[in-house]
Amino acid sequence: MTLTSTDQPARRASGALVPVLAFAGIVVAVMQTLLVPVIKDLPQLLDTAPGNATWVLTSTLLSGAVATPIMGRLGDLYGKRRMLVLSLAVMVAGALVSAVTSDLLPMIVGRTLQGFAMGAIPLGIGLMRDMLPREKLGSAMALMSSSIGVGGGLALPAAALVAQHADWHALFYGAAGLGAVSILLTLLVVPESPTRAEGTFDLLGALGLSTGLVLFLLPITKGSDWGWTSGTTLGLFGASAVVLALWGVMELRVKAPLVDLRTTARPAVLFTNLASIMVGVSFYVVSLVLPQLLQLPKATGYGLGQSMVVAGLLVAPLGLTMMFTAPVYARLSAKYGPKVTLILGLLIIAIGYGAGLGLMSAAWQSLVIAVVLGAGIGLAYSSLPALIVGAVPASETGAANGLNTLMRSIGTSVSSAVIGMVLANTANTVNGVEIPTMHGFRVSFLIATAAVALGLLSALFLPGRRPSGKPQLRASSEEDTNLARAEEALRGFRGRVLDADGTPVARANVTLIDRRGRQAGATLSAQDGSYALAVPAEGAYVLAAKAEGHGPHASSATHTGDDTPVDLDLSLPGETVTA
Repeated sequence: MTLTSTDQPARRASGALVPVLAFAGIVVAVMQTLLVPVIKDLPQLLDTAPGNATWVLTSTLLSGAVATPIMGRLGDLYGKRRMLVLSLAVMVAGALVSAVTSDLLPMIVGRTLQGFAMGAIPLGIGLMRDMLPREKLGSAMALMSSSIGVGGGLALPAAALVAQHADWHALFYGAAGLGAVSILLTLLVVPESPTRAEGTFDLLGALGLSTGLVLFLLPITKGSDWGWTSGTTLGLFGASAVVLALWGVMELRVKAPLVDLRTTARPAVLFTNLASIMVGVSFYVVSLVLPQLLQLPKATGYGLGQSMVVAGLLVAPLGLTMMFTAPVYARLSAKYGPKVTLILGLLIIAIGYGAGLGLMSAAWQSLVIAVVLGAGIGLAYSSLPALIVGAVPASETGAANGLNTLMRSIGTSVSSAVIGMVLANTANTVNGVEIPTMHGFRVSFLIATAAVALGLLSALFLPGRRPSGKPQLRASSEEDTNLARAEEALRGFRGRVLDADGTPVARANVTLIDRRGRQAGATLSAQDGSYALAVPAEGAYVLAAKAEGHGPHASSATHTGDDTPVDLDLSLPGETVTA
């Protein structure tokens, strides 16, 4: 495994690193909403039955869910930049396949390859952690995390414009072009991360997770067609439960698992992932409801009668607001921590949906809803990677963020299935055509509000600041927030970094190395020289400290694995000082 101090990569990173990675995230997210404007026309365009045409969307969802955690782990092992370029290349190939066909089977193949690129989001977040100084990391990860919504929001009006005035295959040629540009920019601007995880790729774990996810997501996306109580739907749900349970048992016994379930079970990771599912649910509800409401004819008595392009433009501020929320998140998180910003974002989403129940009678009201929800979802999405990154070792960043991105995808999948069922069951049939009702739209908003409430409950269980009586670490920056979270995890090492005369050393790199030479954790010392690092398991460790203007220092220490912290001060340079 390669170990690096956090200040080395920062000097190698170009100023264009963040925009290029965020652009890659936006390009990937475009794949999710690329065909929304032509969904109703797909059966005719592909000369197939409506039930078959839905596989064009389902295939992208399934491949994205499978690829996200796998590409994150491959990035940790073999290089995040390398896997990012591979993800984008597969997406470009898939877009070109779809661009040259009007047959169902090749179209599904192309769309499956396009969904493969969803792994680019966690890879980009991992690259940012490895490359950027801590003071820039918060806003950068926020922008990358929000790119999922930004790309989806901006793609709607663009795709609608293309679909309305050109051949629909132009959508895929445009996507391939964007992917090619993203690959070129990545190769020119983004350096490879020097951080590597130790071990080999868990192929059996990847196959088990992929099988379990497909068995779970397939009935979610097709349940309305098959029937939610049909033998096929219930059988697939049961099979997924068995496969995922067996997969979990196997992962706990593997030395280098695809997903470290012990790390995933930590409260900071577990409750963040649960909140992610609920944020994903709430995000997709507005994406499903507002475009339909805006495009329904005014003759229905509640439709707003807008064209496909105008409807897309009115929903686009959802993504734009998410993008502009990133710097706001960085300031709020630096002062209050990502847990507080997550809670604030969820509260704003709840306000947006609550107000939306009475703001559905004019086009401008849809614009207001999109802006408010965009701000809330942007804050929530921005908080998620910071919470994950602060709770896992650097060598597991890609896999952990891949799993978190997967949780959001599961949330959007559940949202799509549930809201689709609600709108179908509440629709009115006019001349053989089912038309969604205002009652269905309002019930959908209420479901989104309930999901936000569950997300808020999960966020409240996230570890918070230590009570008075313990040393307080001010969350004046991203690294101090991480220190506060590490301080709460008593099972670890803590102390201060001092120079030869006992003066505290701020912003020193402190790295925790396990007995196999792997990096088990890393942090920066606070202004008072204090540091805190949680340990993944009992055993012998080496704590290495380095700061600008000081020589390096390393001390060996053993942790018993209980909830008592080991106090160890590190002197630069000099001998270990017992706290």
